[in-house]
Amino acid sequence: MGDRSVDGTEFDSRLRSAVRAGDAEAVRDLLDRGADPDAVDAGGLPVLCGAVAACDAPVAEALVEGGADADRVLPDGTTPLWRAVDGGSPALFSAVLGKEPRLRLSEAARERLLALARDWYERGAVEELRRRTGAQGPAATVRVQDGEYDWVDLVSLGGLTVRAGHGAILTSLEWAFRILTPVDELIARAVGRYDEDHVNWSTVCWILTERRSLETWSAVVAHRHDRDPAHRRFVVDYLRMRGFLDTSPYYENKEGELLGAWAAEETDGEILAKVLHAFTGRDHPGQEAIGLRYCDHPDPRVRREVPYALSTDDVPRTPPARAALLTLMRDPDAEVRLRACTASMRDDALLPEITRALLLLTEDPDAGPRGAAVAALAGSRDRTPAVADALAGLLDEDDQLVRLEAAYGLALRDDPRTAEAIERVGPLGDGFEHDHRADELWRWRWRKENAAAE
Repeated sequence: MGDRSVDGTEFDSRLRSAVRAGDAEAVRDLLDRGADPDAVDAGGLPVLCGAVAACDAPVAEALVEGGADADRVLPDGTTPLWRAVDGGSPALFSAVLGKEPRLRLSEAARERLLALARDWYERGAVEELRRRTGAQGPAATVRVQDGEYDWVDLVSLGGLTVRAGHGAILTSLEWAFRILTPVDELIARAVGRYDEDHVNWSTVCWILTERRSLETWSAVVAHRHDRDPAHRRFVVDYLRMRGFLDTSPYYENKEGELLGAWAAEETDGEILAKVLHAFTGRDHPGQEAIGLRYCDHPDPRVRREVPYALSTDDVPRTPPARAALLTLMRDPDAEVRLRACTASMRDDALLPEITRALLLLTEDPDAGPRGAAVAALAGSRDRTPAVADALAGLLDEDDQLVRLEAAYGLALRDDPRTAEAIERVGPLGDGFEHDHRADELWRWRWRKENAAAE
């Protein structure tokens, strides 16, 4: 409900300021209080156009969700949505697209948007900018983040700048309008950059997981036989994403069989590691045999996935699997040793060897494995003095997280050095309000204080 003490003109003025400042939270608040989502700026354009020009996806999303008209025809014949497509940012485009565009837009409007995105994509950002500006010479291109996870090229030429994400926008528009583009064509768009963090790759992968038909699934997984490793890598990412979104037994069984057969055939180390990672995300019959097959693979990326193949839940570990894990705990690669330990933590028979390997890893020069080893030791069921002493010895580490893990491990063991450890951790900043380690330190101190008061 709007604030009656302030008139609509004042709210609209504040909204224009919030849009210019890029303050999405303030935009939402003002819209809730009665500001007009289609308020215009000093140039007579709706404020949504200002968010589009600034490539400000959060503000644009707030405006559209608050009722801004993305299809409003502007004096030059474009619309805010048209401008978002033209600008090439998939994150901005998604924010402006809104709900049910297939029902909202006329067939002619849909065709214009598709043609715009397709022209940009097929011609390429540099050539389209050259056509529009007449500029010669090279374009300036830098990689920028687009949205929370993806990246895209920012291309500048002749005074114009655009994000070259039109392939992803085209793919999203087609799906929004329920145009079932052939799978092979979509995968060709994805693998052009051979980078799973590029907007084209991630968007195609997402849209194909949304097309939940056996026909689409079969057409995608057929690319696992492609000679181009980019195609095979795309299939792994597709199956991995499907594993999060579709847990139907039918597909789970089919994908388990496919990944098991693929793991036995793949020769590229990078892709084989990804196949094993996807395969061991769920327990499958025969995965131990696959793990034993690759426990001495020359590529450490492959060996890093083997411990998970040898650690099936609710199935007793066989002697060959246990022997392989012991070997992996002595692997030359620190990450292989770490994963062999963490995947075996519940195996009492392996606990002494796990502790030995983790204690050695706490001395590793690489901060990554060293910190992970400290965390594993802290939560380990090993309560021997050697572990407690090692944790206490880590309280001088420069890394506060390492000190926190060490103190946490001491608190779990009710070690007499815990009070000193808590002091050595030092003040924790924002983000630790619900941290299990910080909570345990607080509980340990509370127990001691209350015991002393009794």
